[in-house]
Amino acid sequence: MSAPKSNRAEPIIEAHGLIRKYGELVAVDRIDFAVGHGEIFGFLGPNGAGKSTTVRMLTGYIPPTAGAITVAGHNLLSHPSAVRRHLGVVPEEANVYADLTVRQNVMLMAELHGLPKERRTHNCKYLLELFGLAERARQKGRHLSKGLRQRLMLCMALVSDPGILFLDEPTSGLDVASSRLIREVITRMNRNQGMTVFLTTHNIEEADELCDRVAIIDKGRIAAIDTPQALRATVHSRRSVEVRFAGDSAPPADMMDFGAGSETLRLAHGFRIFGAEPGRIAQELAGRATARGFRIEHLCTLEPSLEEVFVHITSRSASTPVGGVNA
Repeated sequence: MSAPKSNRAEPIIEAHGLIRKYGELVAVDRIDFAVGHGEIFGFLGPNGAGKSTTVRMLTGYIPPTAGAITVAGHNLLSHPSAVRRHLGVVPEEANVYADLTVRQNVMLMAELHGLPKERRTHNCKYLLELFGLAERARQKGRHLSKGLRQRLMLCMALVSDPGILFLDEPTSGLDVASSRLIREVITRMNRNQGMTVFLTTHNIEEADELCDRVAIIDKGRIAAIDTPQALRATVHSRRSVEVRFAGDSAPPADMMDFGAGSETLRLAHGFRIFGAEPGRIAQELAGRATARGFRIEHLCTLEPSLEEVFVHITSRSASTPVGGVNA
């Protein structure tokens, strides 16, 4: 497989003023963003937010009502064939050819992309081994489980050595082994070959683990774009302290009160105290516990999860984007 150099400073996907309407319904409403070369870019949003519509526009399956798309230096609307040569696309539903074998599925896709015989044979062999499908090379598509079909779809998308891989919910509903393998391969190809990955997912942990940056789309508009770490930092009130005391005695209410802007939740084993200054809260709590004779078994500060950021952003009414839209 070829290995293009990664240059994250240069955009490889650019969307400007994208709009998509279905009759009176505005599915995507004037969105702008850029994806850097060699970046794993996560695209998150609630159902109906405009994720799939955006991906369909970026991959040339549907035209935008208005706006411009540039991929790998080509205008998608005027040069769709030039753009598609750079793309590998894995839809949410694994649409393999049921009556073809695993190997035939991959070889057919390679042939459709015009790969020479030697190269498509090499790439097919490499990918089937990489995704644990070599022993099933003669098995027909109809006999594969969902997880194996999804692995096969990735082989079919990658056989042409695309510089950009679009993945729509790649691990949705899959078994743990298939999900882990797909994530590992995505990361490896991104790091070793500089492949740009555009990932739509409902799995917040997956986005947090894989993505360099994340865009959150809500009601057809980009609500936030930034690194997972920077997005978490925007939700100061969801920073917290987790504490567990020795013994069965519950601390008095005033010992767990840290004033306006804080919130204390009782857990199955211990407490979680939310506040913008978890370090100060932890220090004060340790002092109060010592003064009152309570022994702390466990004490740690926690940053907000990406899921908490997602819920916060999609539930607020303000429409001002968080972070650099084209950063």
